[in-house]
Amino acid sequence: MAQSIRPDLEALSWEGAIEVVHTPDGSRPWRLPYSRIGLFPTDALRMRAAMCAGVRIVLDTDSTTVAGRAAAPVDPDLTSIDLVVDGGSAFSIRVGSDGWFQFSGLPEPRKTVELWLPQYGDFQLTELVVDEGSQVWRTARPYRPRLLVYGSSITHCRDATSPTRTWPALVAAELGADLTCLGFAGQCHLDPMVARVLRDRPADLIIACLGVNVYGNGSFNSRSFLPAVLGFLSTLRDGHPGVPIVAVSPIVSPSREDTVGGADLTLAAIRAEVHRAVHILRDYGDTALHVVDGRTVLGSDRAHLLHDGIHPDAEGYQYMARALSTALGTLTRTDRELDQD
Repeated sequence: MAQSIRPDLEALSWEGAIEVVHTPDGSRPWRLPYSRIGLFPTDALRMRAAMCAGVRIVLDTDSTTVAGRAAAPVDPDLTSIDLVVDGGSAFSIRVGSDGWFQFSGLPEPRKTVELWLPQYGDFQLTELVVDEGSQVWRTARPYRPRLLVYGSSITHCRDATSPTRTWPALVAAELGADLTCLGFAGQCHLDPMVARVLRDRPADLIIACLGVNVYGNGSFNSRSFLPAVLGFLSTLRDGHPGVPIVAVSPIVSPSREDTVGGADLTLAAIRAEVHRAVHILRDYGDTALHVVDGRTVLGSDRAHLLHDGIHPDAEGYQYMARALSTALGTLTRTDRELDQD
């Protein structure tokens, strides 16, 4: 026997979402404010914002089963769902063609369950299911540092093995952080309204991966890109005085390094301008702003991990997470040393 739980139950925490829309047909997390979605053109950006990268449902329960159903028709592009019990290793399953998913054999005592939703594809939850007679409680979370991430498809991580194996999720796990991931495949164009969302979201560390979509779409050129980066990073700083902000320039893409993209910039030139913007802002006093060369995160020696010459495969995302964690450790140590001077 089983009992159904509505996704809008007060005991459920939707972590990593900017806003959650509950309707009689189900619940959908949004990674932009749905109540003001008209401020976020275009349809492509909105479609990506409706995907669940980094979003998880957290609850305490004594049920040995946690299951649920996604609204039909089920998107064939949906990636896996992960379940984490008491911060341990993730169990991963695919959503069935009928929208059903189920995790069984969980330990009987009360435990904290994190249900990580698919990072890619259209997903609306219609119900959760637990054992008949079991209980569900709202999780009392201790404070964790808040990690805010922005970027393109390389941050959205469609080709990661599962939701907990994206590089933002892996870095958050390494830091013990509460993740909000604003990785929008194909839609990282320094939108001013997205910058305002980042500005207003609480954060203890911000990682902004900038440039690759600008290269591909030509959304800025050699005249406009540097001012756009300066403005975007300054907007983030307005809402987060003193918080470390790390701009990450594009990872390697060998065929694009010296090839002009959608406007008049090569990928190498895009990378140089991201670095230049950070150095300018640091020269004007923003010493909590840092830049990481994307080639140190995934460079030419790991180009074989790019399955299409630009996007990492599953192994590539795990490599990125390790490299970024190492870089962040170096930067935070440097900040602590400066604070002590």
